[in-house]
Amino acid sequence: MAINTKPLLPVIGWREWVSLPDLGVTSIKVKVDTGARSSSVHAINQRLFERDGEKWVRFQINPLQDSTANKVNVEAKVIDFRSVRSSSGVAEMRPVIATRIAILDQLWSIELTLSNRDAMGFRMLLGRQAFRKKFFVDAAGSYYGGKPQKKKLNKKNI
Repeated sequence: MAINTKPLLPVIGWREWVSLPDLGVTSIKVKVDTGARSSSVHAINQRLFERDGEKWVRFQINPLQDSTANKVNVEAKVIDFRSVRSSSGVAEMRPVIATRIAILDQLWSIELTLSNRDAMGFRMLLGRQAFRKKFFVDAAGSYYGGKPQKKKLNKKNI
């Protein structure tokens, strides 16, 4: 019998709260999808533009599902355009950006495709390329990194 000598990796669940500090997103719920290769974030009002001879994109992220509150305005350099096949089988050309992600006290760079995810259950999909060799995924577990604290209402403001 072979003994596994690989170091143990931290565990994340099939859904987690993460932050995207470079984009100004303090918390966004992601679906951790081992079946998806690439990662995608909900990006609306996308506008391509040029800065210093390079392609950039301006867009908004609504980090909370079913809410237009807390919109975050973002500008990012486009590193590529890729054809991505959605879960419904339709291929779409999407801009790709690079940014950092934080979860379980770890911070690293990932690539994100930009897409309107209004019809999806999560504002962000974390594909296997983003967490490969960093985490094990517990398909039955959720929120190993915790949940963001809800803001308490001040009764004076009600």
